[in-house]
Amino acid sequence: MVERMVPDELWELFQRVVPPAPSRPQGGGRRRYGDREVLAAIVFVATTGCTWRQLPPVFGPSGPTAHRRFAEWTAARVWAKLHRLILDELGLRGDLDWSRCAIDSVNMRALKGDLTGPNPVDRGKKGSKIHLITERTGLPLSVGISGANLHDSQALEPLVRGIPPIRSRRGPRRRRPAKLHADKGYDYDHLRRWLRKRGIRHRTARKGIESSTRLGQHRWTIERTMSWLGGCRRLHRRYERKAEHFLAFTAIACSLICYRRLTK
Repeated sequence: MVERMVPDELWELFQRVVPPAPSRPQGGGRRRYGDREVLAAIVFVATTGCTWRQLPPVFGPSGPTAHRRFAEWTAARVWAKLHRLILDELGLRGDLDWSRCAIDSVNMRALKGDLTGPNPVDRGKKGSKIHLITERTGLPLSVGISGANLHDSQALEPLVRGIPPIRSRRGPRRRRPAKLHADKGYDYDHLRRWLRKRGIRHRTARKGIESSTRLGQHRWTIERTMSWLGGCRRLHRRYERKAEHFLAFTAIACSLICYRRLTK
């Protein structure tokens, strides 16, 4: 089960970003479970959506143990580092297409926690929102979370700035797309000026002038990526009280999406 949830290639990548286990100079204490077994347990929770207490004993570590390690690695930004490392590997192979990128968001209900708010499209019920930028084929480059009541336009600048410098087959690292596609939620002149200032062309549907469906030939890829995120059942509804834990599960889902492309 552990090898199926965490294949050898993924484990080799994870070893490059995971911090070393803390030492116990005084000795004693319980044996620390291996990182691979704990990572498999975390991936199982992320993909199946089960609670930590429902974690099957086949993985070795108990649910509370896996959750503590998850919180420890989240504080060390392991998941963001893993996502960036996989993007670097894809960039070195030339599998990232920067010619057209797309931006969008998806809402889900939230039971509690930070960065939640009344969802205007769900009768004002509390929810959170995942914001995403993908490259031309749908691989996630930058991800963020917010309350469901945050307007999409307010997330554009942080998301574009959040694209990490990614290695390429030739030349220096790259972090700016050539063109960015967006729907009417991003139809603001100050955003167009901000993108032009950074050398990024834009294609945004204009309110009252054109239909968002005309951009479908390029924006359908990010809609597909949203469905890929749905494969991580832990994201169907937000259960995490801490915003950084919910963002961690989002980063895990993005890492798994990019890893599948890496192993094709």
